Amino acid sequence: MSSAITDALERAISTLIAEGKEPSVALVKARLSEPLPMPVIIQALKSWKQHAKVPEIKTRDAAQLSDSERIAALEQQVASLTARLSALEQTLQDT
Repeated sequence: MSSAITDALERAISTLIAEGKEPSVALVKARLSEPLPMPVIIQALKSWKQHAKVPEIKTRDAAQLSDSERIAALEQQVASLTARLSALEQTLQDT
């Protein structure tokens, strides 16, 4: 039996795939009706990319993230956004 969190993540990822988009943390987060911590989304995406399925995520797991897990997720998000910004800046310079 899957949890509501797992179901929501599976729906978000499936929707993106149906739209022909590569699921990313930002895109999945935007598709969720209720906010989830970044580490939970990252964990789900990693599992989906490796095993083509979202792992069972319980509500308790989502609420009890350590500071180091939260920091790691935020650092990854900053790196991703920085890369996207650099790509946009490069596109603007090329035009």
